[in-house]
Amino acid sequence: MFDFRFVLLCFLLVTGAVSATAQETQLAFGSVKTDPSLPVEVTSETLNVNQEDGSAEFVGNVIVIQGEMRLTAERVLVIYNQDRSAIDRMEATENVILVSPPDAAEGDWAEYTIDSGVIVMKGNVLLTQGPSIISGDQMNANLTTGMATMTGRVKTILQQGNN
Repeated sequence: MFDFRFVLLCFLLVTGAVSATAQETQLAFGSVKTDPSLPVEVTSETLNVNQEDGSAEFVGNVIVIQGEMRLTAERVLVIYNQDRSAIDRMEATENVILVSPPDAAEGDWAEYTIDSGVIVMKGNVLLTQGPSIISGDQMNANLTTGMATMTGRVKTILQQGNN
């Protein structure tokens, strides 16, 4: 004898499990939109330049500032474009913190593509917006539009009132 309720229950459990793992949350990020044409200032303890591949590695208390945006990490690799006339992208690792006032995010790794103004953060991403906190596996933030998407196992803690 075939029980359709059992099949329906199995189907709902399987599709529910799939949708729970593919979560996505869109949100605003930063109140000031970043201009990717602004100069990029980098400060660190050490600088290693590789003439062969056109990269520069900043190590130790690295601080990257562009307009209002501030990115800090222990290591930042700067990759220049093909003709080495401008920065193509930056890869930050170890204790990565991104601040685009008034919001702040932290994660294990980040890549900032300068021309598009897009920052991708991965690994234990934690976004703080005032008293509210959002965590996830990855955050894609477009600093020129002020929008971000949090993906992965997304968890939100919304503070209400004057707690």
